[in-house]
Amino acid sequence: MKKYDIIIVGAGASGVFMSYELTKLDVNASVLMIDKGAPLENRQCPIKLGSEKCLKCSPCHIMNGYGGAGTLSDGKYNITTQFGGDLHNYVGRGKAMELMEYVDEVLCGFGGADAKLYSTASSELKTVALRNDLHLLEARVRHLGTDRNVKILERIFEYCKKKTDMEFYTSIESVKREDDGTFVVLTDDGRRYGCRDLVLATGRSGSKWISGICDEFGIKQKKNRVDIGVRVELPAEIFKHITDDVYESKIVYKTDKYNDMVRTFCMNPYGEVVAENTNGIVTVNGHSYADEALRTENTNFALLVSNRFTEPFEDSNEYGESIAKLSNMLGGGVLLQRFGDLVKGRRSSERRMEKCFTRPTLKATPGDLSLVIPKRQLDNIIEMIYALDKIAPGT
Repeated sequence: MKKYDIIIVGAGASGVFMSYELTKLDVNASVLMIDKGAPLENRQCPIKLGSEKCLKCSPCHIMNGYGGAGTLSDGKYNITTQFGGDLHNYVGRGKAMELMEYVDEVLCGFGGADAKLYSTASSELKTVALRNDLHLLEARVRHLGTDRNVKILERIFEYCKKKTDMEFYTSIESVKREDDGTFVVLTDDGRRYGCRDLVLATGRSGSKWISGICDEFGIKQKKNRVDIGVRVELPAEIFKHITDDVYESKIVYKTDKYNDMVRTFCMNPYGEVVAENTNGIVTVNGHSYADEALRTENTNFALLVSNRFTEPFEDSNEYGESIAKLSNMLGGGVLLQRFGDLVKGRRSSERRMEKCFTRPTLKATPGDLSLVIPKRQLDNIIEMIYALDKIAPGT
């Protein structure tokens, strides 16, 4: 059994920055980073290579591998405590902002300095939104773009590999704690590694796995909110006045019917919708590029309805997965519907999609979202779209 001082499980954002920070310490610690995905140079989604649909690769090249799910994303870095996590609840808002500024400095040092930094601070959009019962959250956003994002991670990898051993295409089957307080991890191919300190940084795709580890070690877990939603794709011109101004607009709306919160999330101007495979369940995300030659005619963004459940509800992961599984069952993968068909209570068909002025950037199965998404969440989403239409006519 090979032993290390530190083992990091997961090569996503947390794992990558953990390995980076360890290189700066004035200690000669031995470090191993393990990820079930591919090294950066091998992360190629078959859809980008010409496949018409998600092949359900295991592991998914979009979700797993060096850099994690953010590697092939649109590379937005948000500097704010108003969304994107609750670190400020643990370290305070001032310290959280200080850490975000530091991460931005690191990203700029590895090639992100040329990326434009947007801000909502002085945007007139905030006033326009408030007049229409919408709230624009405050943030600064540095848009790296998928292309620049990959190059930054390439440089970080080259910098860190001198002091960090890395194992890819490797899953962890179990974690054991020895009597002396050290840890032993067992890989899927039977190898055993020992370490003094163990960091579990498996991200969203590993959330169920890490939940099981927490149960095994008696670590208390907090029930997270459940976000259910859709990804909206429309002609970029409709949101151009917004995306040119603030690029990433996090807009929140409280619905009249249920008093629920709905928000925009992950806006991708001139971007594309991409499929993601999380443990066999296919969902979608959005990407956009800094290089204008790679842009599309569409903008896409997510609309998410947040719900917090009380007892006896326990498994937020399972609730969200069950809805995604139902969508996959009906559509054989990603399900697509025109908004006009949705509000008229009819399913979209190939014939109706051909009449649509918006050309989807991802091949998907036309269908009926009302057979998948619970009525309350779907009503909230429809109401939010009508609200957005007031500040971006044509939505």
